[in-house]
Amino acid sequence: MNATQPRVRMPDALVILFFILLAAGLAAWWVPAGQFTTESVERIIDGEPQTREVIVPSSFQYAPDDAFQRPIFAEGGDMGIANAPFEGMVSGSKWGSAIGVIAFILVVGGAFGIILQTRSIEHGILALIQRTQKLNQVFLITMFVLFSLGGAIFGMGEEAIAFCLVLLPVLRTLGYDAITTVLITYVATQIGFATSWMNPFSVAIAQGIAEVPLLSGAGYRGILWVIFTGFGLAYTLRYAARIRQPMTANASANESTNAPADSEPKSPYTHLDTLILLTFLIGLVWVIWGVTTRAYYIPELATQFLVIGVVCGLWAIIGKRMTANDAAEAFKQGAKDLLPAALIVGFAKGLVLLLGGDDPTSPSVLNTILHHAGNGIGEFSAGVAALFMLVFQSVFNFFISSGSGQAALTMPLMAPLSDLVGVSRQISVLAFQLGDGLTNIIIPTSASLIGCLGAVKLDWGTWVRQIWRFQLGLLGLSAAAIVVAVTIGYV
Repeated sequence: MNATQPRVRMPDALVILFFILLAAGLAAWWVPAGQFTTESVERIIDGEPQTREVIVPSSFQYAPDDAFQRPIFAEGGDMGIANAPFEGMVSGSKWGSAIGVIAFILVVGGAFGIILQTRSIEHGILALIQRTQKLNQVFLITMFVLFSLGGAIFGMGEEAIAFCLVLLPVLRTLGYDAITTVLITYVATQIGFATSWMNPFSVAIAQGIAEVPLLSGAGYRGILWVIFTGFGLAYTLRYAARIRQPMTANASANESTNAPADSEPKSPYTHLDTLILLTFLIGLVWVIWGVTTRAYYIPELATQFLVIGVVCGLWAIIGKRMTANDAAEAFKQGAKDLLPAALIVGFAKGLVLLLGGDDPTSPSVLNTILHHAGNGIGEFSAGVAALFMLVFQSVFNFFISSGSGQAALTMPLMAPLSDLVGVSRQISVLAFQLGDGLTNIIIPTSASLIGCLGAVKLDWGTWVRQIWRFQLGLLGLSAAAIVVAVTIGYV
């Protein structure tokens, strides 16, 4: 290629989603919508009776032709192709996609804008780097394993957005880049999520719907966690070693603050930095405690990080490092930096709504796809059917990237289907797990992925160009895991 020719760039994620929305609008006209009926099933979970609505597998029926229309522009709050972005952004509740995740991204981005404006994280990093220069790999290994455990134990996902903001300046100081940051945080959580033996948001829900003993099969899943985590860690260390650029303290400071190379030296580490960093660390302990012991989710997490940001800002104001107006500007800038990620979350949710949404009892194209995919899979032998289950769950995750949502929609069909083809229901749950979790690493409809990429200012196209080979490797490991499970009669 001629050096003067511009490099071909991957289209922006919003451009890709725009054309997918158009395709979905056409699909809504040509693919008949369908719906299921549900029934209430009561199960004993942790000694307590719980009632859950599940799909009746044989209940699918097509909706009337006039029950599902998608014009270009709709009135009165109805859904049209042009309405999808707005409807997507205002859909849901504070507990999840889309409005809850959008608010979470903006509030947490603003809070970290204040924290980073205090420059205490930067000062602390530089002070630490001056004292040790040889713990880079230990740091990467520790972070990757911890985040993988977070995904496996309590379904960590959206929380990685905040940690991307925290660790980006740390890793840049160590000479690593934004991709390394996403690898050791979000990618690690999704590997843990996909191979978890106890995640209450995926394994427990899917097993409950499939009528498999809760948290059974933990031994095989534990082995998979070790294998997949080791594979992800090996890739991360290899990538990090290849791209690492040793940096001096001054170089790091200049990059993280966008200052010119000849700017004056940074202020030295002070007692004010210690106070702010202690506040920040205590806040992180509070967050971890809330997630693990109180089941805190999006509303509580956003509030926790806002409190941490405000308190750190107050210390900086009292210490005369910044003014109240500076803190307000930092908050607005931090939220502004994550606005593209918030928009993509809304567009992605609009895509799902354009196809009819994820309610199995309401007419939707997704229900029709689910019904026919289930019937098609049932035509194959046990081993091949299990692999098709994995492929189907991986593809379906593009539309329903919520683990609990996908479990509620697909497992009532996949579980009885596994009985028909001679595959244990445990394997159908495993296929759901692997298909759901690992594709979250690359699909642009994953709110958590887009949030993390936005936090480190990384374009989705750049991410895909780097990660696609690794993604294929994970899918290959997943297929092998399913084949082994069928071979050993995993139950």
